[in-house]
Amino acid sequence: MGFYWSFLTVLTLLAITAPLALSFGFGGAMAARSKIAPLSWFGKGYIAIVRGVPDIAFFLFFVIALDQGIEYLRHQIKCPDWPDAIRQGNDFIVCTAAKMPLGNAPQWVHETYGFFIAVFTFAIVFGAFAANVLFGAMKAVPKPQIETAHAYGMNTRQTFWRIVVPQMWVYALPGLGNLWMVLIKATPLLFLLGVEDIVYWARELGATKTPQFTSYPHGDWRMWYFLALLVFYLAFTRVSEIVLDRTMRRLTRGQATAGGEAQRKVAG
Repeated sequence: MGFYWSFLTVLTLLAITAPLALSFGFGGAMAARSKIAPLSWFGKGYIAIVRGVPDIAFFLFFVIALDQGIEYLRHQIKCPDWPDAIRQGNDFIVCTAAKMPLGNAPQWVHETYGFFIAVFTFAIVFGAFAANVLFGAMKAVPKPQIETAHAYGMNTRQTFWRIVVPQMWVYALPGLGNLWMVLIKATPLLFLLGVEDIVYWARELGATKTPQFTSYPHGDWRMWYFLALLVFYLAFTRVSEIVLDRTMRRLTRGQATAGGEAQRKVAG
C-alpha cells in the first residue's frame, strides 16, 4: 500500500509546488523589472544564483540549511540559557525542545515535515526558472500597446495589471510548459530528501525479499517496478502535453501573435 500511496505523494507534491513556484516566479519577475534598484538586484540575483547552482547540489544543501535554520531560531527562543556551543565541529547540536520535529513526535509528523521542506525547496528552485520565463514574457508584450495604455490615461500600475499581465501568458506558456515537464521529471529527487516516494518503494519492493519482511517473497523485480514508473511518467507527461497544447490554442485565439495569426488564417 505504501507503493500506491507514494503515487499520491508525487501528485500532491506537483499540485502544491506548481502554483507555489509560479507565485515565487511572478514575485521574482516583478522584482527583477522593478525600478527600485535594490529590489531589482534582489530579483535578478535570485534568478541568477538559483539557476546557476546544480539542482541536486541546491536540494541537498538547502534542505539541510533550512532545517538547521529553523532549529537554530527555535533554540534561541526555547533555550536561551543553553551553555554549550550549537556548532561543535561538524555537529549541529540544539536542545531537545528545539528539535524540528520533536523526537517523540509521531512518524507521520516527521514525514509531513520532510515533505513540506521538500515542497518549499522545489518551489524555490523552480520559482527561479519561472521568474526568468515570466520576466522575458513581460518584456515581450508589444510596447505600442503599453504606450497606447498610457495615452488613454492609465498609470504604470494599471498598465501592468490590465495590459502586460493578461497578455504575457501567451508568451510565457511555452517556457512554463517546459518547466512543468522538468518538474515532473524532478520528482524522483524526493527520494534524496528522505521522502518515501515511488522511487523509494520501487527499490524497496522490487529487491529480493525474505518471508520475514513480506508474505510475498520474490526475486529481484526492480526492473518491473521501474518499468511501471516509466509508463507512469510517460503517460503523465503525455496528458500534460495535451492539456498545455489546448491551453495554448485557447490563449492565442484572437491574440496579435504568430500563434494567433496562424489560427486566424486557418479559420478563414
